[in-house]
Amino acid sequence: MKKFFCILALLAGAVPSFAQTAEEIISRMDEAMERLGDVDDGVEMVVELKMPILGTISTKTASLGDKICMKANMMGEEIITWSDGKTKWTYTSDSNEIEIEREDPDKPTESDGDAEMLSGITEGYRVSIKKETAQAWYILCRKSPDNKDKDAPKTMDLAVSKGNYMPMSLSAKMSDVTVTMRDFVFGVTEEQVTFNPAAYPNAKIIDKR
Repeated sequence: MKKFFCILALLAGAVPSFAQTAEEIISRMDEAMERLGDVDDGVEMVVELKMPILGTISTKTASLGDKICMKANMMGEEIITWSDGKTKWTYTSDSNEIEIEREDPDKPTESDGDAEMLSGITEGYRVSIKKETAQAWYILCRKSPDNKDKDAPKTMDLAVSKGNYMPMSLSAKMSDVTVTMRDFVFGVTEEQVTFNPAAYPNAKIIDKR
């Protein structure tokens, strides 16, 4: 009898995950993103650009408020860029140089919350569950006829974690380029997004300010 009730409990716990629609899942994801955006602890993600000739370029980007650090590896060369909205530092491994430039003062840099930027990403799309695993829902997003944004991709693939309703990955094709954001980490330190000259004592400094 005890085993019978254990089975019932397991089945009861599984029902909500099967019963939810794509719209309900995304709504709960948006709520989770908005809560994180209120705290604004920053977000780190891997961004992949897949192009016909160049292949796949992968970058790891961390952002916290106005500060951003982007690390890219292109054909064996490491390029790291830091920005605080006023100044940009770019390190190139092959030349061992750090180039310093002023940022465009008219360029909008203030963030409304790094995590919150991921909420509302499916607005203007019709959504449906493409497949489901024990860990995640995989949702297909098709551009709605009333979506007049010319730059919006026709389709997007979104994966949402069943454990916490956090986005796991978002992929979209724009022209010939497929862009994928994945491996989200919510919570970034100042050290991750701040240029530290002491870490590159032998690098040549090129100041273009």
